[in-house]
Amino acid sequence: MADHFETGQQTRRRILGDAHVDRAEACTTELDKPFQDLITEGAWGTVWASDGITDRERSMITIALLAATGNHEEIPMHIRATARTGATKTDVAEALQHVAIYAGVPRANHALKLAKQTYQEMEAE
Repeated sequence: MADHFETGQQTRRRILGDAHVDRAEACTTELDKPFQDLITEGAWGTVWASDGITDRERSMITIALLAATGNHEEIPMHIRATARTGATKTDVAEALQHVAIYAGVPRANHALKLAKQTYQEMEAE
């Protein structure tokens, strides 16, 4: 798994940025280190590192899935990542249209609210 971990670290930094990863690693404790290793290897070292689809497409899918499953707390992080993945505001809006139809208007509405807030913060930075 060392290869998946190293690939995961590189992919995570490419998508989320060094500052985000450095902050997350600084907060890692003995309690959550196994979890952090798991997501680094599995999510970032396997799924996000796959060349089966583009980072842009993966970004849109991830935001839609987070919204559809009500996991809104990670949406701002993935909206910020669109600056690196190439997913545009239009891409995100289109993905959330699908969420509204297939998973529910309230979830899509809340995700759009978070996206708007995050984009405003990004523009102000």
